[in-house]
Amino acid sequence: MSPSITIVGLGPGDPNLITREAWQVLQEADEIYLRTVHHPTVVGLPDRAQIHSFDALYEAHATFEEVYAAIAQRVVELGARPQGVILAVPGHPLVGETATRRILNLAKERDLPVRIVAGISFLEPTVAALGVDPFDGLQICDATILAQQHHPNLDPDVAALVVQLYNRALASEVKMTMMSLYHDDHPLRLVRGAGTANVQVDDLPLYALDRRDDLDHLTTVYIPPLNRAGSLASYQDVVARLRAPGGCPWDREQTHQTLRTHLIEESYEVLAALDADDPALLQEELGDLLLQILLHAQIANEGGDFKLIDSVQVAIEKLVRRHPHVFGAAQADTPDEVLRSWEQIKRAERGEEAFRSMLAGINKALPALAQALEVQRRVARVGFDWPGPEPVADKVREELAELAEAEAPEERVAEFGDLLFSLVNLARWHDIDAESALREANARFMRRFADLERQAAEAGVALEEMSLEQMDALWEEAKRNEG
Repeated sequence: MSPSITIVGLGPGDPNLITREAWQVLQEADEIYLRTVHHPTVVGLPDRAQIHSFDALYEAHATFEEVYAAIAQRVVELGARPQGVILAVPGHPLVGETATRRILNLAKERDLPVRIVAGISFLEPTVAALGVDPFDGLQICDATILAQQHHPNLDPDVAALVVQLYNRALASEVKMTMMSLYHDDHPLRLVRGAGTANVQVDDLPLYALDRRDDLDHLTTVYIPPLNRAGSLASYQDVVARLRAPGGCPWDREQTHQTLRTHLIEESYEVLAALDADDPALLQEELGDLLLQILLHAQIANEGGDFKLIDSVQVAIEKLVRRHPHVFGAAQADTPDEVLRSWEQIKRAERGEEAFRSMLAGINKALPALAQALEVQRRVARVGFDWPGPEPVADKVREELAELAEAEAPEERVAEFGDLLFSLVNLARWHDIDAESALREANARFMRRFADLERQAAEAGVALEEMSLEQMDALWEEAKRNEG
């Protein structure tokens, strides 16, 4: 014998499912180390070997990462002995065994040979119990990792297995993460004891996932795909099909330039849904706006310019880089501190050495009111701002007076522009988006005028024939009708 590490897979739980190679290694062993004794196969191990386990390390350390690191360190130390070491783990040594990966890395650093003796993993008996073929598409994720995410890294149009859902507390965290992607009543299938004689499959809705007390380390959750396509990947595939040969003639002839007006229109449809405070309409309009984004991405992909994943990767990296107070060690406790940090980071990203105005990056294609608001927000970040709304209101009155005194046409245009700019500033101090406020005012006026027209029509009078006093009366009535 010589220094070495042998890692043996014990299979999913039934001792009859131990492979012949694994059984031979275990039969010939004088000493076997188990990652854990809490596995059904352990009762069927050969009697001649001395059995040890690392279960005590689970109690000695606060996190699984620390446990696996300690197991790996100890196994490598044991493997350096003349007789080496045999480690037996549940399932297959390379499927869901974090300790194995750590052992392999440490052993490589120390030039210590490692032999992997395969075992049947939990996957085969799990898919058999469910009656599904993993080749039809199957995602696999660890429950502990999923619980740490704010949004699951899953494609909802593809079935998924969430493995090692070992207790109710973990199930609660997994449920909350999954509810950000799936509806609360999405059907699940809970598989317990796969690979043992006591395998059990239960159906339950997502909201009930953490209402069971019989969860253990042999518990797996099967998440069926959505019954209607709903993933970003599926949406992109539909768009690609529309653009492909044999697709839609209209979609195939579109370019970045021809889609410009559609992008603007769909953006304003989203704003209209926001103004209406209509969640159902917003849901629909966001999907329509996303279509424009995917069309542009598809056109860029076809032209070899970039892929959608490139845009997403850049956006993710930018968000992480510009939020060091969330993803790093920086501190920012107020929105103002965040904005100042954001501006500093953007300057550093641009590598600015020569002077460049902080207003230079404002999109000149923005609507004028929105552009004015962005200008004011940016300069306010560095303290160039009024101390409160009252001085701004005084400024509005000053601009009104100057407009009244202006005589030349170009002077009136300039003074009116200053007045609008001051009004946007006043709106900002009152937490009002001037662009949205004006859109709402436009909508109110159109509704009331349409009511005025209706009243006139019912009275059999043309608007052109009415006096201003009559129209004022109808206008007041339209306002009262609106409530």
